[in-house]
Amino acid sequence: MNLQQLLVDSAQLTDEDTVLEIGTGTGALTARIAKGVAAVITVEIDKHLYQLASEELIDFDNVTLLQQDALKNKNRFNENILAAVEASLRENGPFKLVANLPYNIATPVISNLLACKIPPESMTVTIQKELAERIIAKPSTKDYSHLSVWIQSQCAAEIVRIMPPSVFWPQPKVESAIIHLKLDEARRARIPDLPFFHTFNRSLFFHRRKFLRSVVISAMKKQLDKAQVDASIAEAGLRGDQRAEQLSVENILALCEAVRSRL
Repeated sequence: MNLQQLLVDSAQLTDEDTVLEIGTGTGALTARIAKGVAAVITVEIDKHLYQLASEELIDFDNVTLLQQDALKNKNRFNENILAAVEASLRENGPFKLVANLPYNIATPVISNLLACKIPPESMTVTIQKELAERIIAKPSTKDYSHLSVWIQSQCAAEIVRIMPPSVFWPQPKVESAIIHLKLDEARRARIPDLPFFHTFNRSLFFHRRKFLRSVVISAMKKQLDKAQVDASIAEAGLRGDQRAEQLSVENILALCEAVRSRL
C-alpha cells in the first residue's frame, strides 16, 4: 500500500478540516491531503524544497505554504504558524496535524501542540519507531517517560504501521512508524493547569531511578517543605519510596494536583 495514502487514510480527514503539515518536502503528500480537506497550512524550512513545493502545489487554492521554522524554540511553537491555523479555523472545521515529521523536531512539535490553547483534534504522523514506542509506553517499562505521560494524559495513542528503512529514499538508519493520536477532551479537562502539569511531569523524570520523595522535594525546592511534600504524596495514595517510572498517568495527575493545591 502507498504509505502516503495510508497516512492520509489513518488521519480520517473530512472536507471541513484544516490540516497542518510540518515538513512539506516536495509537496507530494500535501497535494494528496489537499484534495480532501478545506485547507492545508504546510511549513517547509528549506529554501530549495520550498521552491519545488511551490511549483507542485500551484493549482491548489486551499494550500498555504510557509517557508519558516515550525518552532520558535525547543519549548515554543512558531506563533506565525498558529496564527495561520487560527485564521483558517474561523472559516473551516476541525484542526488536524498530518505529516511525515522531520525526526529531529518530532518530539517538540507533538509536545508543544498539545500545550497550545487550540490543540489538534488528532495528530497522524510518521516518526521514528523508537519515539512512537515511547509515546505508547506503559509504566515500569524502559520506554516510559514524561513524554508518555504528557501525551497519554490527553490523547488515545495507536501505532498504525511500523516500517523498515527500505521503504524510504534516501533510507534512514532507523525504523519508522505511523502513529495516530486522538485528542480526548475528557482527559484534557482533568488537568486544571496544563503548563504546571507539563513542568511538574518533566521534573519527575529528571532522575527516574530516584525515589519519589527526593525527586518531589528537589522539584518543589523553596516552594514546599518536606512535610508538605510528604502530605502531597500521601494524599495521592502513593509512597515516597516509589519511582516515577512506576506511576500510572492517573497517579501522576493526582500527585500533581496534590502538590499544586499546596502552593
